[in-house]
Amino acid sequence: MIDFPIVDTHVHLFDQKRFKYSWAAGAPKLNRDWTPDDLMACAKPYQIESFVFVEVDVDMPQYLEEGEWVQATSGRDPRLKGCVACVPMERGAVIEADLAHLAKLPVMRGVRRLIQNQPDPDFVLKPDFIAALKLLPKYGLSFDICIFHHQLPNTLEMVRRCPEVSFVLDHIAKPGIKAGLTEPWASHIKEMAELPNVVCKLSGVTTEADHDNWTRDQLRPYIDHVVNCFGFDRIMYGGDWPVSELAGKYTDWLEVLDWATESCTAQEKRKLFRDNGIRAYRLG
Repeated sequence: MIDFPIVDTHVHLFDQKRFKYSWAAGAPKLNRDWTPDDLMACAKPYQIESFVFVEVDVDMPQYLEEGEWVQATSGRDPRLKGCVACVPMERGAVIEADLAHLAKLPVMRGVRRLIQNQPDPDFVLKPDFIAALKLLPKYGLSFDICIFHHQLPNTLEMVRRCPEVSFVLDHIAKPGIKAGLTEPWASHIKEMAELPNVVCKLSGVTTEADHDNWTRDQLRPYIDHVVNCFGFDRIMYGGDWPVSELAGKYTDWLEVLDWATESCTAQEKRKLFRDNGIRAYRLG
């Protein structure tokens, strides 16, 4: 068992009174408020030292208000150390005012625009999207990449076009675990790991398997491949809570990842579950 405080780099909080989450109508288990105290209760007996809020795809145009709400929440709960806010990057350079506004919030560390549900495969290669990405270093913000595995080729090209931008690959690019697919995901992950401006979150893995019947042995090859490609200096733990509740308890994924890395050193374990998250999101 992990015997030190954990940094969770991928947590979603919900406030149904303040925001609209139209997508959650299709996921009734998630369609309620989720608070930091709920997170801590779900994590027991593990101790979460701090966590990073990642945007929850609130209905447009509430994304700026969501960032401001996270800032206010962090003032009440010091365990909330960082925020990855939503920004509609496809709008291009005109979103610089939004970036400037968000960057003034002390809790802000990065931005995300959900790519996984975009029907246009070239969404991330449009000139406006690339132009918006290239603004991020000016404001000290990284970009979280949330995609399905079939979107990796164009995403790789996006990253190559923006070498000055720091990228975080969420959920190991959502491989087709339920279908037992490894290629071409595995080859693309190797290519992504060769790009020095990318780190990878070991998060959101159980929900890409059969929610009711996954096994740790089924997940192990995907975990091992990411660890082997990125190494222990460029991977970090994410709970993807409460979305992870669709496929089990919060502690289920922690225990799987702890088991899958049982042969690593104590230092490597601390990098995965704590230190790398602090460094990547500048939480210290």
